[in-house]
Amino acid sequence: MYRKINRFFEDWKNNPHRKPLVVQGARQVGKTYSILEFGRTHYENVAYFNFERNGKLKANFDEDISPAYLIPLLSHISGQTIIKEKTLIVFDEVQVCERALTSLKYFCEEAPEYHIIVAGSLLGVAVNRKEFSFPVGKVDLKTMHPLDMEEFLLAMGEEAMVGKIKDCFQTDSPLPFAFHDSAMQYYRQYLVVGGMPECVRQFAETKDYILIRNIQSTILVNYLDDMSKYNQQNEIKKTRLTYNNITVQLSKKNTRFQYKLIKKGGRASEFENAIEWLNLSGIVSQVYKVNQPRKPLDDNKDIDAFKIYVSDLGLLCAKKELVVQDVLYMSDELEYFKGGLTENYVAVHLKINGYTAYYWESARGAEVDFIIQRNGTIIPIEVKSADNMQAKSLKVYIESYKPKYAIKLSTKNFGFTDGKKIVPLYAVFLI
Repeated sequence: MYRKINRFFEDWKNNPHRKPLVVQGARQVGKTYSILEFGRTHYENVAYFNFERNGKLKANFDEDISPAYLIPLLSHISGQTIIKEKTLIVFDEVQVCERALTSLKYFCEEAPEYHIIVAGSLLGVAVNRKEFSFPVGKVDLKTMHPLDMEEFLLAMGEEAMVGKIKDCFQTDSPLPFAFHDSAMQYYRQYLVVGGMPECVRQFAETKDYILIRNIQSTILVNYLDDMSKYNQQNEIKKTRLTYNNITVQLSKKNTRFQYKLIKKGGRASEFENAIEWLNLSGIVSQVYKVNQPRKPLDDNKDIDAFKIYVSDLGLLCAKKELVVQDVLYMSDELEYFKGGLTENYVAVHLKINGYTAYYWESARGAEVDFIIQRNGTIIPIEVKSADNMQAKSLKVYIESYKPKYAIKLSTKNFGFTDGKKIVPLYAVFLI
């Protein structure tokens, strides 16, 4: 499957100021596969080391972590001759070995001619431990996410459709109905399947939703195991409670996160560490409220008001045990969850595209789902799960702040009217 991160890898390889690259992200997003595939196609050979699978590997970093010492040793262990510029060295699950991560500092300073990519599922958690020494300023960083809607369409063999969607996004002209209808079907399939590579691969081959749900259930169990394995003992229960409650809160009409819904009398002081762990692990992301949509947005955020979204739509549907047909046909029985599900889908794509998104709320309760800074301009984004709903809150925002333009995401076709760029939900990856 094509992954956009390949372009980033190529730019990194060709950059004369390249540093060792650290790739982080939640489990099962395809880090190892993408790195190894890149190594196979762009280098003469790959020297691969997995610290979680090979328990003895860690001991080799106990004495000396200088490149001069490590390169001959790593060549021997891997059975690969490690050649400057021609071999890709891969450290996988590096959160297990602090010294291996620290060694990147010396590769950067003493041996930049060696190409090294490091991956870890819980690096965000690991490097925030007080005893963990992270080589700040000595590495390049990249976060990897599940497949987005474009990658999903490409995996389904819809290259021509992707091209037409991009053209219509640029020109604000409607996509021909047959393509629009088909793209909406793919969008709803994406909600069920999500962007985990194994799920997408199996779906492309079998179209078997039961098989996909089994894979997702396994991933969810692995997430729960990580909460126990890579967490402080007194935080395990609270982290699991918080994670389980996120999907419940997305079913509310007001999706703002409330501690009291985790447990009666719940407070920030009790659960903030759990939320931080989930954020650092890449399993969830937070979107804060912005009081005034003015630059810089971060200076105007309300740290006590936020929403939490999960990183993958398929896992969200699996965790809620949603009936596949209800999602594919957007059944009325889903009630308020349709809104939360659609918001989560948009939040995932804004995160993948590198935005720090916020939301806005007026004193009288008008709410705009997302506020972003795009090409230097602050843009409000209204999200609707259907096409027959009025964006009253967006109207309030436009009258109050007069943005250059606004974006309205819904099931409607492309267009531009009354200062609003109309974008169908399947095209959110282009924002």
